[in-house]
Amino acid sequence: MNSDIQSIIASMTLEEKAALCTGASAWSSTPVEHLGVPEMIVADGPHGVRRAADVGTMIEASLPATCFPTASCSASTWDVALIHQMGEALAEECIALNVDVVLGPGVNMKRSPLGGRNFEYFSEDPYLAGELAVSFINGVQSKGVGTSLKHYAANNQEFRRMTISAELDERTLREIYLPAFETAIKKAKPWTVMCAYNKVNGSYCAENHKLLTEILKEEWGFEGLVVSDWGAVHDRVSSLQAGLDLEMPGPKPRHTKAVVEAVRSGELDESVLNEAVRRILGIVFKAAETSKGGKFDTAAHHALARRVAAEGMVLLKNDGLLPLKNPQRIAVIGRAAQTAYFQGGGSSHINPTLIDSPFKELQKLAGNAELNYAEGYSASGESNQALVEQAVQSARSADVALLYICLPESKESEGYDRPDIDLTPQQVALIKAVTAVQPKTVVILNNGAPLAVGDWIDGAAAVLEAWMMGQAGGGAIADVLYGRVNPSGKLAETFPLRLADTPAHLNFPGENGQVRYGEGLFVGYRYYDARQIPVQFPFGYGLSYTTFAYGNPKVSTTRFKDVDGVTVSVEVTNTGSVAGKEIVQVYVHDQKSGLVRPQKELKGFSKVELQPGETKTVSIKLDFRAFAFYHPKYKQWITEDGEFDILIAASSADIRCTQTVTLQSTLELPSLLDRESTLRDWLEDERGHHVFGPLFQQINAQMQAIFGGGEGGEGMGMEVSGFLMDMPLLEVLEFQGNTLPAAPEEMVAGLLAQVHDKGQ
Repeated sequence: MNSDIQSIIASMTLEEKAALCTGASAWSSTPVEHLGVPEMIVADGPHGVRRAADVGTMIEASLPATCFPTASCSASTWDVALIHQMGEALAEECIALNVDVVLGPGVNMKRSPLGGRNFEYFSEDPYLAGELAVSFINGVQSKGVGTSLKHYAANNQEFRRMTISAELDERTLREIYLPAFETAIKKAKPWTVMCAYNKVNGSYCAENHKLLTEILKEEWGFEGLVVSDWGAVHDRVSSLQAGLDLEMPGPKPRHTKAVVEAVRSGELDESVLNEAVRRILGIVFKAAETSKGGKFDTAAHHALARRVAAEGMVLLKNDGLLPLKNPQRIAVIGRAAQTAYFQGGGSSHINPTLIDSPFKELQKLAGNAELNYAEGYSASGESNQALVEQAVQSARSADVALLYICLPESKESEGYDRPDIDLTPQQVALIKAVTAVQPKTVVILNNGAPLAVGDWIDGAAAVLEAWMMGQAGGGAIADVLYGRVNPSGKLAETFPLRLADTPAHLNFPGENGQVRYGEGLFVGYRYYDARQIPVQFPFGYGLSYTTFAYGNPKVSTTRFKDVDGVTVSVEVTNTGSVAGKEIVQVYVHDQKSGLVRPQKELKGFSKVELQPGETKTVSIKLDFRAFAFYHPKYKQWITEDGEFDILIAASSADIRCTQTVTLQSTLELPSLLDRESTLRDWLEDERGHHVFGPLFQQINAQMQAIFGGGEGGEGMGMEVSGFLMDMPLLEVLEFQGNTLPAAPEEMVAGLLAQVHDKGQ
């Protein structure tokens, strides 16, 4: 095929090449019919196929498709096999709806809980997001349909999203905001990557050569095509030079003309254009290999959506009320019980094939129980005391109250961020009033991102986080409430006590066209750990109707080379009376490192199903990257010799077992010493210590005499060694005056020559 593509490129006119690099319509690429190049159809995702009936428009209603749970819910399953299944189902719907590439998954980090598009993203943790993305992509592409990994990169807010510049250092970019993309690229090979609207450090992502070419294509080896987010291209020639292959949407005659003129004038080398054409043709022909048409199994996909929703729901609190034990009078309160709130607004909004009513699904499982419905709150969210009083009356006479609470639709959508993390005042008043008269109250939450619950949670007997649960979520809620499904979801993001506690609070959403990522590496649980700030519910948290015991932790070896990695195992036992699933999490803590590191970081997980009394051994392999960090001076991921704690946990705050291992780094790194290096730098550097050690003894003795005052002297009242350690060696030598055999500059230069001599 590669030779055929080269032949086609050689036969194309300059105008045809330029046209191919811009879409033909809102959702299709440009065909070249006389050369046998077909069009390629793309459609929005990522939790359903939003296929426009007319690919020429962006506003027409989409064709019916299954609305699966949004990413905040599916990520809470921590179930890579289930996400793979969901990907397969999405691909089947793409095939039926004549779609070649679905635009998803989204793997941007949840830097702030206010992010308006957070419901479309997996996690605050790059490792978890990356592993889930791999499963999603592999599931879709196993059926011959492409994916578009998005939004690359540092696209973590909606405020001024078209122009805002995310200002962040290299290490933060590499350790937090790029790893999920990197993992997905290397392990799953998505057909396309979608660049984001925003700028990174002043350069638009669509024109960012470092991101698109140096890192994505050259360093990570991405072989697919880079597509713009819709309308993200500002300068077509600059974006081509940076590595953006396909501009969407189209047509854009001015941009096509600009490319042609740039090639003819010599501003743009035609080889750059040819490379973009090669990548586009490769994906277009790959897509054409999969025949389109037919139908998909709507019932089976609806059932799968129900399963994903149930697996992703997180039981946040339970005083023993759940699962329900056949109550005969149930007060069902809240608009969300009748009108399911199951997806957010924006480009991911799906036209569902079917919508489960939470109330009707509850009726199916409630047997002969009497269900009394009260609206509780209006769609607008405005205060209405009459609705509260009606709900209180219903709850008071019931055996149990089920409060279905959802955020107003206006709060969660692409295009704008949330103003807060609160329920509406009407909903808070409603929960407080109902729980005051009915202690047996379950609060069921429908939302796409964390909420502050401290004002009312103490009064509730149980709280179920049901998320934006997809079209079948109403039935999934009933399954969990009645124990047909034992909840096993765990949080993929932290629930803070207050918005003011969150990592990005002082630097969100930015001003003057910039947003400063001042929290650096410390996003999500990394921040709460470092600051020792209590949270409402920690990352990785979730309750079950059973209990699990961890025991007999082991590591494959206690001493290992970084390239070999280590395998950690633990026995998990279901100590309760019902079957359940547990998510075992493995975090790594570096006991001592050359650069600041988070207290712990997730580096492995596994979901295991256990019958009552059953024990299974869970094994998780930790590789080189589980112990490495990105060093901006070396410009690579490095490991350091030393001890690491392997933390086996049920959540980031519930460490069950700890094993300590010793890592031996295999890296041979050059010395970083230079003219500005301090005494501490010299002594901590292996080569530096070797060549400088003898001189240090002499310097230390002389400085003690100068500043320490000697025995019985007053001196300057300082501990000289401590004073010296963080002074540049050059400055320390200046204090030696005429005692030196040569000028300080000459001595430092000589020492550096010895250190950097490759023969050393």
